[in-house]
Amino acid sequence: MIKNILNLGDASVYCDFGKDVNKEINSNVISYFNNLKNKKIEGITNITPSYNKLIISFDLNVTNFFQVKKIIENLEIKKENEYKKKLIEIPICNQKNFTLDHNRLEKILKIKYDKILEIFFSKEYFCYMTGFIAGMPFLGDVSEKLRAKRLETPRVKVPKGSIGLTEQFCNIYTYESPGGWNIIGNTPLDIFNKNNQKNPALINPGDTVKFKQISQDEYDKIKK
Repeated sequence: MIKNILNLGDASVYCDFGKDVNKEINSNVISYFNNLKNKKIEGITNITPSYNKLIISFDLNVTNFFQVKKIIENLEIKKENEYKKKLIEIPICNQKNFTLDHNRLEKILKIKYDKILEIFFSKEYFCYMTGFIAGMPFLGDVSEKLRAKRLETPRVKVPKGSIGLTEQFCNIYTYESPGGWNIIGNTPLDIFNKNNQKNPALINPGDTVKFKQISQDEYDKIKK
């Protein structure tokens, strides 16, 4: 499961699950993340999962690297299916005012845009992690037919709600932000709500997302 447990600075532990990025390894990361979070261990201040790594920050006044390392090594991992995973439907509008990289994707992928959307909407997407900006989900795995590199020059502003593609992942911009992903549409939903202190993120690691295509009228109604 964990390949190495190492120091990361003075007050963090770095758990390495390997180099590969796939659902199996990420599910192991999420299992450790959920088990540690639910145990509410004294001295642990933050737990951050990524594709294949887990960073655990701690308070040096309460604990230390060796104590946290021992906790991780002796942690009894519950099966991930004991936790409630969600299947979340996300509506997307693909009108041209939202599809900022319509022409670029057709050129790079050598596929008509209607076919690009058909392939995109045919799959469900697994949330590997959230980050970069608050609550932004990194969702895989995009069909190999739709895998495109980032923009050579990132945009200064990507609109909130934009759905982007890069390599094997798609994401949803939870706030207006700089970014270089290929934008194929926009959702009217608030993916991250900072006022919801209990669970501000609509999509969390381990959840599955199914995208649903909607019209401009439907987008406007949901937005209101």
